[in-house]
Parts: sequence; C-alpha cells; structure tokens
Amino acid sequence: MGTVVIITGAVPLTRALTGHMPAGATVIAADGGLDHALAAGIRPTIVVGDLDSVTPDGAAWARAHADLREHPAAKGSTDTELALDVADGMAPDRLLLIGGPDGTRLDHTLGALGSLGREPLAAVPVVEAWWGATYVRVLHGRGRAQLELAAGALFSVLAMHGPARGVSVAGARWPLDAVDLPPLSGWGISNEAIAPPVSVEVVHGVVTVIVPGGAPS
Repeated sequence: MGTVVIITGAVPLTRALTGHMPAGATVIAADGGLDHALAAGIRPTIVVGDLDSVTPDGAAWARAHADLREHPAAKGSTDTELALDVADGMAPDRLLLIGGPDGTRLDHTLGALGSLGREPLAAVPVVEAWWGATYVRVLHGRGRAQLELAAGALFSVLAMHGPARGVSVAGARWPLDAVDLPPLSGWGISNEAIAPPVSVEVVHGVVTVIVPGGAPS
C-alpha cells in the first residue's frame, strides 16, 4: 500500500507538521497522539494504545469512529512500538512518524525515534519522521537514500542501533566511503551538504540521518 502515518508525541501538531502528510495516507494515532490529531482536524483510521494519555472525549471518539486497538497499561512495549507493529503489518511503501518532544521526556523521544530502527521495519522501503522541526530518515542495510538538501544544510549520520558497516556519504563536505560506524560515534555528526543531492548508504546495520530544522524538498 502507500503511506502510513503514525501520530505520536506529547505536543500539539503544527500546520507545518501536518503539511508533511501526503494526501490519501492511512493515519494511525498512538495513544495521546489521538487528541493532537483531532485538534488538528485529522481523523485517524486506527487508534493504538492503553489510552492513559487520551482525554475522555478522545477515547469516546475512538470507540465510536476508529478501529481501536486497546492494550493494557502494564505492557512490555510503548504505544508507538505497538502502532509501528500495526503499520508494518499493512506492508506500506512509506512509513512516516510525526510528533515532537515536550521538553521533559528525553526517554520518550529516544524511544520513539529509536523504534524506527527495529528489525521488522527493514522491509519498508522508506522509514522517516518529522520530530518537531527535525527531519529523520532511517536506513536499514542494505539501504540507500538521496536527500535534496540545500547547500550548507547540516545533517548527521548516526549508528544508533549497534555497529553500522559499509556506510557511505556523498555530496557532503566530509564524505565517507564504505566505513564502519561504531554505535553513537561522533564521526558522522554535523556534516554539511555541498553538492545536492546528498547520498547516504549502509550495507549492514542501521543508520539514522538527522536533519535539524529542515528536510528534503
């Protein structure tokens, strides 16, 4: 199928964020993301979670109008992970996570963005996120992406899920040629686009490309 959008996070959705959602996408709300979606005029098809962060009005809407996949509060997965499992089962061509931090729960941010590197998502051709004003693209090996970044745009390439092997970056001030990135190494941080498109490739493992304040056009 086409694009599946998952709305999560603890902050309201801005017009800029919702503008990244393609027409016709299937929308899944992960728990408290439901209220933010409804406030932005978005009606999710599926709602996933334990509803502990959903308002009573939001929960009533979900029970009446959505495919509600309710889970107990005591569970071994986050609501975002559960929503990703549902999305993965739909075999999408593109998976887009939309959300943002509230400034108090770094653990939630790391958990949400880190969940995009889970092994089951390796079969999804495009895995990406908008987290506030930051664009994130996750590549599972063997994977390659071309990013239409403006000259001078900063970006980072991180191995957040263990060693990443055969990492190449082209079109950047500091190119890489089939190198092995250790986990969370600073080697790939704060690179700069000089000759768009910027190409990033990984042969084995997972890399996360982070573009602060911007994204491919």
